[in-house]
Amino acid sequence: MAHPKRKISKTRRDKRRTHDKLTPKAVVTCATTGEIHLYHHAYVHEGNLYRHGKMVIENYTSVA
Repeated sequence: MAHPKRKISKTRRDKRRTHDKLTPKAVVTCATTGEIHLYHHAYVHEGNLYRHGKMVIENYTSVA
């Protein structure tokens, strides 16, 4: 099994991990329905499917 020749310092290790972070999801409130949903995603409110603040499908039922 391979072993490192020298110990990697905490600074070097942490430099490698600088991009390993979580970012919050982009959430927006709809002006039409007041529903909180993911940005650029369709959402269901009171049985209807909405996208860009307009009703797309009335009496929507999820397939999955």
